[in-house]
Amino acid sequence: MPVPAPLDHAERVRLRWEIGIVLAVSVGQAALYSVLALVRALLRPAPLGDQQTQLNPSRDQAAFWDVLYQVLSVFFGLALVALVVYLLWEPGSNALRRIGLDFRGFGRDAGRGILLALAIGVPGLALYAIGRALGITVQVQASPLDAAWWTVPLLLLAALRAGLTEEVIFIGYLFDRLRRLGWGWWSIILTTAALRAAYHAYQGIGPIIGNFVMGVAFGWCYRRWGRVMPLVIAHTVIDIVAFIGYPLAVALWPGLFGPVPAPSPSPTPSPTAS
Repeated sequence: MPVPAPLDHAERVRLRWEIGIVLAVSVGQAALYSVLALVRALLRPAPLGDQQTQLNPSRDQAAFWDVLYQVLSVFFGLALVALVVYLLWEPGSNALRRIGLDFRGFGRDAGRGILLALAIGVPGLALYAIGRALGITVQVQASPLDAAWWTVPLLLLAALRAGLTEEVIFIGYLFDRLRRLGWGWWSIILTTAALRAAYHAYQGIGPIIGNFVMGVAFGWCYRRWGRVMPLVIAHTVIDIVAFIGYPLAVALWPGLFGPVPAPSPSPTPSPTAS
């Protein structure tokens, strides 16, 4: 990846403000709420392992309004992705091509993404199970168990939104901006991995560790490949397996992933959806 041209003082100040504003309205805001959720969970009388959170809660008891709110949530989540792509856009330069979020070499990207999903997803599941067994990870309900016909399409959209949001902002946007500020590669990789871990802190200690490792691995792959697309594919595949495979996991291993909770008449949204 090319070394960016040095910035003058005014450009550096503007870029720092831009990064701060983007983080304040997107993943940085979610990371802060996530850390606060973990602090609150640790302060409750119940042990962390006896608590639970839900990634894709229903938004309304009425089916029509639930679907509408879920679709709007995906739309506005993707609007944040569009915002950072717009900020990356420069005259004479295609931002999507620069960060590798296009369909050139899609077969190779898909192959890398699936292999990366296996390399990250399987150890991640094992880490979650260990965390549950040790009581340091919250019981994560990855998808509603009272599924209707529209549940799977909505979960597919939620997985795609999570993959695009995290990888475009954590990797494509922040890597570009921090490099322009003169940061070294490993400083960027470790910082964005720590932010990704904070983003998932509400799930407990195990997911914090797992997402930090995932952030380091994804950052290293982006440094090597220069493309976000394999990371988006890997993240989306991991979330599809987690979201749609969750009811099956509850049925097979209720001690780790269950027991099956009764549908709540007053669902409470979680800080993040990935």
